Amino acid sequence: MPTASIDGIETRYEVLGSGPPILLYSPGGFDATVEKWSTLGIYKELKLLDHLPRHYTCIAFDRRETGRSGGRVEPVGWSDYARQGKGLLDHLGIESAHLMGGCMGCSVAIAFAVAYPAATRSMILFWPVGGAKYRMTGQQRFAEHLAYVEQNGLSAVVALARQSDKAFGADPRGGPWVSVIRNDPAFADRYAALDPGQYKRTVQGMARTLLDRDTAPGAEPEELLRLKVPTLIVPGSDPSHATSAARYLEECIPGAEYWDVPVAQQTSAATNTRILASLQNSGDHLRAYPRT
Repeated sequence: MPTASIDGIETRYEVLGSGPPILLYSPGGFDATVEKWSTLGIYKELKLLDHLPRHYTCIAFDRRETGRSGGRVEPVGWSDYARQGKGLLDHLGIESAHLMGGCMGCSVAIAFAVAYPAATRSMILFWPVGGAKYRMTGQQRFAEHLAYVEQNGLSAVVALARQSDKAFGADPRGGPWVSVIRNDPAFADRYAALDPGQYKRTVQGMARTLLDRDTAPGAEPEELLRLKVPTLIVPGSDPSHATSAARYLEECIPGAEYWDVPVAQQTSAATNTRILASLQNSGDHLRAYPRT
């Protein structure tokens, strides 16, 4: 897959299909790679990347600090994730795009819409993360990483990253930069030499920014209430994707459509049909682009 330097961070991306552009913010929590659209849970069943590229240009990428994309040790927030996507659109010469977020990618999508309304044609928010259990689990993950650093030091984090292929979500000890450490020896050397106290404050700030509420994070309600973006919300229903988080976004985003369908009925055929209809209704004329 090609890469682009976005805000000084190497970004791995893939462009599929043809037609109006859709920027895809991947699911997978802190392992949000291109592949998650095809291999993770419900997304594996939905086969979105078999359907959407027949009608749209799908731009998928590894979010910073995940997969083969790079990263930077700083208190990363939702606006930083959004800026990566906007930079990728700029790199590709695309002025505006539909947004589709899955899981944690929904929070990035709404942050993008707030920061770059003119670049946002519409939003599909599939299984937004949120809820009290999501917040508590996420904060615990950061706490476990900091405890490991406190007990073993940053060099031990580097050693752990090189011995395992697990992402931050699967093994919190490795921390949010574990994939970058694993893929970039120069980054790993700089990481091991960081001041532990300053690093602790950076991680604490990141955890507080990303996990600051018991509903869907990503943007303030006052910001969402000012949006004028056609939006479809597809609710999840589990500890990481609380239905209450999806309802909150419905409440805050003016005119948002809430697909009130239980998860068991979110089949591949029904879901892809609903998503394509929403994209069509947002202003694009749906056209079939045969795939070779």
